Amino acid sequence: MFTFTSTSPKSRFGVAAGHENYKWWALSCTSLGMLLAATNSGTLIIALPDLERSLHASLLALVWVILAYLIAATVLVLMAGRLSDLFGRKRAYVGGFLLFALASLGAGFAPNADVLIVWRVLQGIGSAFLFANAAALVTDAFPKEELGLAMGTNTMVAAIGLAIGPVLGGALVAISWHWVFWFNVPFALAGAAWGALILRELSKPDQIRGYDVLGNVTFILGLTGLVLGISRGGISGWNDTIVIVGLLTAAVLLPIWVLIESRSRAPMLDLNIFKNRLFAAASAASFINGLARFALMFLFVFYFQGAQSNTPIEAGIKLIPLALGMLVASPLAGIYADRHGSRTLAALGMLVSATGLAGMTTLDVHTPYWQSGLWLLLVGVGSGMFNSPNTAAMMGTVPADRRGIAAGARTLLQNTGAVLSIAFVLAIITSAVPKATLFAVFSGLTKGLSEAKLAPFIANMHVALWVLAATSLVGAGVCLLRPKHMSVVESATLSFEEHQSGADREIDAGKTEPGEIVPGLERVRV
Repeated sequence: MFTFTSTSPKSRFGVAAGHENYKWWALSCTSLGMLLAATNSGTLIIALPDLERSLHASLLALVWVILAYLIAATVLVLMAGRLSDLFGRKRAYVGGFLLFALASLGAGFAPNADVLIVWRVLQGIGSAFLFANAAALVTDAFPKEELGLAMGTNTMVAAIGLAIGPVLGGALVAISWHWVFWFNVPFALAGAAWGALILRELSKPDQIRGYDVLGNVTFILGLTGLVLGISRGGISGWNDTIVIVGLLTAAVLLPIWVLIESRSRAPMLDLNIFKNRLFAAASAASFINGLARFALMFLFVFYFQGAQSNTPIEAGIKLIPLALGMLVASPLAGIYADRHGSRTLAALGMLVSATGLAGMTTLDVHTPYWQSGLWLLLVGVGSGMFNSPNTAAMMGTVPADRRGIAAGARTLLQNTGAVLSIAFVLAIITSAVPKATLFAVFSGLTKGLSEAKLAPFIANMHVALWVLAATSLVGAGVCLLRPKHMSVVESATLSFEEHQSGADREIDAGKTEPGEIVPGLERVRV
């Protein structure tokens, strides 16, 4: 890892880049970003039924309030990672906070769902800069043998946000739905100020300049077409023109995007980083994790508020076990992975989550809460067992000058899984449920519905949960494809050796120009 000590005058706050305690100052800043993002996610999801009633939004528009944010964060996270590698991670991270604050302010003034979706896109752009740089900043600051602990701490803080978010969302909705967005503003501004004061640039800029405009545009259009087609198909029918055009667009553009990335000099997604077996397997597992788990909170908000007729605050409190499981398991899993490797632990986390998801298929309209709380807790523990070791393994195995793009790739894959998770679950839920019942469930107005009328929703919810459980089982298998019993330190050593040997081959083969610095190595061809 290449680091340097700042030669600028000492700040009144924080410590110098070379100070032994700088890592904890950096972690405090990235943890603040994780807390904000996780809390915002929980508050908004719990407020969806109220948003539908207040803005007179259609079910599809309501879902796209969530999806627009995720798509923007997903497709732009690699751009954010690329820009941070070129121009500095501190600047990009602070800018992400500022944009998130502005977009949150505007979202609270939105007069209808369409305008709200536009502001959510801007929020997604801001979060892309936060997510793309948080893992990279932590990896720059921490030694490899403590990286799992650091990632576990970030995940633990995110779990706290997930626990606070739904309860806070229920309280804010009681005042007005506008405050679900406005509460973000002071926290985001505080995060920007804190990052500007204490963060230091520890990595050297990437030597390869350039930006992949064609790749970004192709991916945006392809992924948007895929998600729009899937999410709309269950509501409007699979023979709907927009659904067909969206899916065809995805089928054509996404393979073209892969081809573009394989040939671009400065690609949006550097496919070479996937030649590392550990990074490739952990990346695939990250995608499957997003696919298997992200829709769960979305689904249970409507189960608690819709099928069981709970208030927003009650529903928020009932979701706490999911975050509590992550809160307990994440730091312990990170410490274990630092010493023993991530392979077995990540696979076990997926299996634990699959067990919890399968158990949820026993839930019904009148099931007592202790059962749903138990299954939510189990899924949370599994998620904590998986997330921090998997992230530490991914980030610890790439060269220092590629960590921005690697962090972007991780978030890209996880968010793509999350977007598809919601789209697929929505398609399953809406496929055989009468429209009147759907409106009553998704708006939280089900007090007049009989158990017989709610039966189609419960049955389709069970189908969706079985699909998520099966997906998690597949993820456990993918986790086992990574190198056996490799700790973070060992993976970092292997990564450096592979990177060095690759650079040697380029120099020996004459692929570099005389005097050119090989990225990640203090070597030049002479």
